Amino acid sequence: MYKLTLVLTLLLAVQAIAQPINRRALVERHKVVNTKADTLASLTVGNGRFAFTTDVTGLQSFPLSYEKGVPLGTQSEWGWHSFIDTANYRFEESLRDYELNGRKVSYSVQWNGNGRNKDAANWFRQNPHRLQLGNVGLRIRKKDGSDVVLSDLANMHQELNPWTGIITSHFEVEGQPVDVITAGHQQQDAVAAKISSPLIAAGRLEVFLRFPYPTGEWTDVGTNYKLPEKHQSQLLQRKANSALLQRKLDKDHYFVGLNWEGTAQLEEAGAHHFLLQPGKGQQSLSFAFVFSPEQPVALPNFAGVHSSSVAGWKAFWSRGGAIDFSGSTDKRAYELERRIILSQYLTKVQCSGAYPPQETGLTYNSWFGKPHLEMHYWHGIHFALWGRTDLLENSLGWYWKVAGKARGIAQRQGYKGVRWQKMVNHNGEESPSSVGAFLVWQQPHLVYFAELVYRNKPTAATLNRYKDLVFATADFMASYPVYDSVQKRYVLGKGLIPAQERFKPEETYNPPYELAYWYWTLQTAQEWRKRLGMQPDPNWQKVIQQLSLLPQKDGIYLAAESAPDSYTRAEFMTDHPSVLGTWGMVAKTPLVDSATMRRTFDHVWKVWHWPDTWGWDFPMVAMSATRLGMPDKAIEGLLMPIKTNTYLPNGHNYQDDRLRLYLPGNGGVLAAAAMMVAGYDGATQSLPGIPKDGSWKVRWEGLKRIP
Repeated sequence: MYKLTLVLTLLLAVQAIAQPINRRALVERHKVVNTKADTLASLTVGNGRFAFTTDVTGLQSFPLSYEKGVPLGTQSEWGWHSFIDTANYRFEESLRDYELNGRKVSYSVQWNGNGRNKDAANWFRQNPHRLQLGNVGLRIRKKDGSDVVLSDLANMHQELNPWTGIITSHFEVEGQPVDVITAGHQQQDAVAAKISSPLIAAGRLEVFLRFPYPTGEWTDVGTNYKLPEKHQSQLLQRKANSALLQRKLDKDHYFVGLNWEGTAQLEEAGAHHFLLQPGKGQQSLSFAFVFSPEQPVALPNFAGVHSSSVAGWKAFWSRGGAIDFSGSTDKRAYELERRIILSQYLTKVQCSGAYPPQETGLTYNSWFGKPHLEMHYWHGIHFALWGRTDLLENSLGWYWKVAGKARGIAQRQGYKGVRWQKMVNHNGEESPSSVGAFLVWQQPHLVYFAELVYRNKPTAATLNRYKDLVFATADFMASYPVYDSVQKRYVLGKGLIPAQERFKPEETYNPPYELAYWYWTLQTAQEWRKRLGMQPDPNWQKVIQQLSLLPQKDGIYLAAESAPDSYTRAEFMTDHPSVLGTWGMVAKTPLVDSATMRRTFDHVWKVWHWPDTWGWDFPMVAMSATRLGMPDKAIEGLLMPIKTNTYLPNGHNYQDDRLRLYLPGNGGVLAAAAMMVAGYDGATQSLPGIPKDGSWKVRWEGLKRIP
């Protein structure tokens, strides 16, 4: 009887382990709840191409109060604007020649001093810039007729349910309740809300639509209500339950369609300022706004947007990967699970569209709203690792559109193939940058992305879709290194800045992360030729076989061969410790020695100035520790208590007063977690990045191994 009971117990245990994860319960235990007006706790709805960020009212009622927090942005991937160029600048005026490796090479940089070169560089850096499309919020009046301000709100309770993408908000004004339900459409660039309150019947609540003008600054939080003469907001149509407006800003334009239910009237309250005024006696008002580059054909209603959100988010969470840490006794497990869930939500909303995203997504501008292609690694690879390869592929088609401009950069500089841009606009035009122009670690990413797609979809169609981009990328990478005939090796540089942006381009060569990534990428490109029945490319093979060894000193890898003092100068122990990406972000190559990499990790861990780092550095540390067989350090690194590793209540990765959100950190968490749980090529144990002391309980499904 005892043996039978034991067998039954074991069978039940096996069945319990084999049961699929209850994904809804997993996601919903990380609902975001706000009970006060925290300006860093803004919540967002959206679909990857369009996003709408709300304050504690569920709309954008107090944009000025939130402009120093997580701003109340309304942005799209299509919404861009340029000021009128009255000076007729030419991009060539931003170029500067550098004497590198015995020849002149031109780079688009920010010029010092004064003069037309500097002005031209600033112009092309600033233009085009991403648009803030408009503010939609509540105007509420108190009994005395004055407008409610943020501090007048009481008894606040707001929830974002990631499972449905729905925000529910409750607050009170002078004892009167207001309830708002907010949703974002998953196919259209539309947001909708339903407001319920006795203040509507009392004629004290209205909905405003207000349009800002671009600031043209590095950041734009959508609150520039000055210069009304510089733009137009025209009411084209007004019907019983709908309206259509057109926006014109210099040579750019877009449309806003509005649909509502019940009795209401849209009135112009001032320049670029409209009010939707509900009829008295109503207890609720529902509406939907659509933003579009062309005049919208159909306007959804609140119910349609709501149902789209619920269905779309259920479909998202029901496919792909999941990690469940419930039952863990390590107190850090719940926080890591929270970061994982909310990072999936945020990157789906902000980073899954048809273009590489900017580092602040579709919330507010950083670097004038322009993407940085080296960050596309962090924005994108996790989609493939979490079994949602299509969301990565959404943005890969853009590389075809901009390949001509990337080829032009390579030709201008005397190289073959395509040199992928760094700081770039939606049309693929590079932006002048004294750092970005010299970075090279974005170059291999296209091959890495294509390889991830192939691993998940190993078909001839995948190979044929990406082969030309893969080969053009490799052509540049083989033509870029300089051959040293004395030491009989290929050298990366001079003329580059490593991922650790602390070195002068004119002096720097052979950073180890870039060397390892170069080797892996050219080798992978050769494998693509083999899969297609082609012979290896001899030019690529020469570089693979003779690429410089990783520079080291005293048994530790240096930041670059040109920096033998990497660990003795304080400024060289700040910014990204990208030497750890050599065997962390990149799979092990023949260039890497395991013992040397372990000593390097231990040394960097001890001497690095961790407060002066960025959000993706901590996932990189965790990935390196995982490959080195140090799961305790992987967890410690991923959850290191440093300001730039802060994850706000809404899940955003906070950096500083300038970057209040930083999506590469969120993508990094997801990439690292996938590796730590599902493993990597060559991993010899399960859960390689999870401590084995019994305090972690892990259930997972649907994840892919990282190369």
